[in-house]
Amino acid sequence: MTAPFRAAQRLIWAQNALNDTGFALDSASADASFRSYWRGRSAGKSWIVMDAPPAQEDTGPWLAMARRLTEAGLNAPRIYAVDAENGFVLMSDLGARLFLPELNESSVDALYNQALDALLQMQLNVRSDDLPAYDEQRLVAEMELMPTWFFERHLGFTPACEQWDVIESAFRALIDNAAAQAQVFVHRDYHSRNLMISDSGQPGILDFQDAVHGPLTYDLVSILRDCYIAWPDERVYDWAESFRQRAEAAGLPTGTADRFRRAFDLMGLQRHLKVLGIFCRLYYRDGKAGYLNDLPLVWRYTRDIGRRYPETADLIALIEQAIGTRDITCPNA
Repeated sequence: MTAPFRAAQRLIWAQNALNDTGFALDSASADASFRSYWRGRSAGKSWIVMDAPPAQEDTGPWLAMARRLTEAGLNAPRIYAVDAENGFVLMSDLGARLFLPELNESSVDALYNQALDALLQMQLNVRSDDLPAYDEQRLVAEMELMPTWFFERHLGFTPACEQWDVIESAFRALIDNAAAQAQVFVHRDYHSRNLMISDSGQPGILDFQDAVHGPLTYDLVSILRDCYIAWPDERVYDWAESFRQRAEAAGLPTGTADRFRRAFDLMGLQRHLKVLGIFCRLYYRDGKAGYLNDLPLVWRYTRDIGRRYPETADLIALIEQAIGTRDITCPNA
């Protein structure tokens, strides 16, 4: 199907759904998937049309999770019309103000407080025990993206047998850390490019379709050690401890401050190892430019946290060996 045909199909469907032949669409955004989002106005309201090509995307999980979040009182898009066969969804517009470009020294405390309020509300009020488990199989599959796409495809480095022992030992520690935590609703990509500023002070939540039942600290470290913006460790730990205290007061089993910090650190390390692989896969497999430029921050998180724990220090040394003096933002031919 050609792009002009798809665009015409999308527009005609939206006009029919709104009963407005004058409705027009402009590009709103795209994400790391094959979904795209289009904005238009009708009857004095702004609307979003999601275009999710059925050959690449299944709208079912997205729709189910949007309803689950809104029913729990969270600010997720409200669904007005669906064409599952062709991959079109008409929904409410959460606005155009992403967290990321508006985060700065003067705004970050207020915006992160909103994000952490919403996160605690998700963990307390959104049912997750019927969602896929963030279990060992899933965690391993994610972490293996790092050696496959970052080591082998991006760096041209193939670990030897004894080096795989180092990798697997570190992976084991990270799996055990995840399993030892309280299991709650996990958005799984809770960061500044998936949160919208709203006038209500309740952030708009996007990209939630891959939610699972998993570790308490996963979404927390995803927002506080965001792959697209960094803050000093002291502030990160202060925010994390404040959240721990609020979660504990609400009845979630967080453990002591020291145990929670360790769980938070190692959970973030699992995520950032995965993201090293994902960003490379997005570039080489999916042709999405730009993600290699985000690798240095993700590697910095990985290196700095991994060095602090004996269970993962050898893996960090191995990654440093693989990188050598290379600029990791440069593609491998």
